[in-house]
Amino acid sequence: MRALLLPVKDLRNAKKRLQSVLTPDERFALAQAMLTDTTRAVRDVRHAEKIFVITNYRPAMEIAEENGWEILREERQISESDAVDAASRMCEQRGVRSLLRLPLDLPLLQPSDIDELLAVEYPSPAMAIVPSRDGTGTNVLLRTPPTLFPSRFGEGSYAKHLAEAKQANARIFLRRNFRLEMDVDDESDLHALLAYDLSATATGRWLCEAGLAMKLRSGRKSETSVPPETITRAR
Repeated sequence: MRALLLPVKDLRNAKKRLQSVLTPDERFALAQAMLTDTTRAVRDVRHAEKIFVITNYRPAMEIAEENGWEILREERQISESDAVDAASRMCEQRGVRSLLRLPLDLPLLQPSDIDELLAVEYPSPAMAIVPSRDGTGTNVLLRTPPTLFPSRFGEGSYAKHLAEAKQANARIFLRRNFRLEMDVDDESDLHALLAYDLSATATGRWLCEAGLAMKLRSGRKSETSVPPETITRAR
C-alpha cells in the first residue's frame, strides 16, 4: 500500500522564522491559507491508497474527517521528526509499504506532483527525496518501508536524510520539482514565491488581500535600488 502522510501542528505556533516580517495573526493566516492549498491538492491525488493526518490540532482533524482521511492523534506535539516517525510506525502496522511525508507550506503544489512520486514502484529499501529551494532542507520524503530510518527534519535535513539512507543501504531517488521545492519558511521564500502566478491559490489571494504582496514587492525594490548619494560618489 502506498500512502500519504500530512503532519499538522497547531497553526497558531507556525512560521516563527517569519516573525521579523509578519505579526502573529499574519503568520497564522498565512499558515491557514497554505493548509487550504495543500488540502485542495491532496483531495485530487489518485495514487495514494490511503491518506493519514497526524495532529492534535482540532481544525486539522475536522478537515481530515470531512475528506475521509485517517487521523493519527498526537498526545502532544514534540517535533516534526517525532510526529512523522510515530506516524510511520503506525502506518507500517496498518500495511503501508511506501509512505510519502508532505509538508503544508507548498503553495504551488499540484495533485500531479504527488502522483508522479507515488506512481513509481520503489524497490525496498529505498528513499525518494525532494530538497528545499536552497538545497539544504527536505520538502518531500518518501520511504520504503516507512520506518527505514529516523527522520531528521530541521536545519540541514537534506544531507542528514541522504546520510541515513546510505547507512540503511537504501536506493536513493533524487527528484526535482520547482513546485515541491518552493516552501515558505522565511522572508526570502516569500519574495521568491511572489515571482510565480499565485492567482489560483489561497495563499496568493491572502497575500494580496492583506496587502503583503505589494508591501514585500515594494520592500524588495527599495533594497535593490541604488541610493542617490551612491550614484553621486561614483561619478
